[in-house]
Amino acid sequence: MANLDFIYKRKSIRKFKNQSIPKEDILTLLDAATHAPSPKNQQNWHFVVLQNRDIIKKLTEIVSESHIAIAEIARSETEKTHYMKLLKYYTLFQHAPVVIIVYANDYDMIEYDILKANGASEQRLAEIMAPQSAAQGIGAAVENFLLAATEMGYGACYMTGPTHAKNRIETLINFNKPGYHLMSLIALGVPEENTPPAPKRKPLEEVVTFID
Repeated sequence: MANLDFIYKRKSIRKFKNQSIPKEDILTLLDAATHAPSPKNQQNWHFVVLQNRDIIKKLTEIVSESHIAIAEIARSETEKTHYMKLLKYYTLFQHAPVVIIVYANDYDMIEYDILKANGASEQRLAEIMAPQSAAQGIGAAVENFLLAATEMGYGACYMTGPTHAKNRIETLINFNKPGYHLMSLIALGVPEENTPPAPKRKPLEEVVTFID
C-alpha cells in the first residue's frame, strides 16, 4: 500500500498559503492531466489557467451573485438557509493563487449517430448517452491533476458547484473555443498547515459487488 500513498494522501484543500506556483509546475500538472484515459482517445479537454488576482476576485463576485439569486427562489427558508451555507465552498477558490477552468468538447459517439439515423426511440438514445463519456474523460484528467498535485506537495480542490454561473464566467474570461463548454474548476495552491482530514470513505462491502 505504501506505493499508493499519493492516492491516500490526496484530499480536497480549501485553504491556501499566499504563495505563487511556478509556471513550469502548473504545466507539469496539466501534462499529467492530459495523460489520463480518454474515451475513444478524443482527449476532449481544454484548460484555462487563471492567476490574475483581479479576474479571480471578479470570478468570486460572479459566482456569489449567481448563488444568491438561486437562493432567493428557494422553495422554503430552510432550503434557502441550507443552500446559502454552501456559498463558502463554492467560492473557496478566491484565495487560491491559481484557478484552472476545465472545458470539454462534445463527445463524438458514432453509435448514437447510427441509432438516431435508424429511427431509434428517444429512450434508446438517452440510454446510449447515459454514461456521459465526455464527463468521464474530464473526470479522469482532473483526477490525474489532483494526484500529481498531491505528489508535488500542492493542494487542490475539484469544484463543479460554481458552474451554475458558467455563462457569466465564460464571458468574464473571454475564452471561446468552438464546441467546448465549461465543466469544472480546480483551485490550486500551497496548502495551509493542519488542514482538515479527508472524510471517511464508505466501506468496500457497501460499494463493491463480486459476481462469480
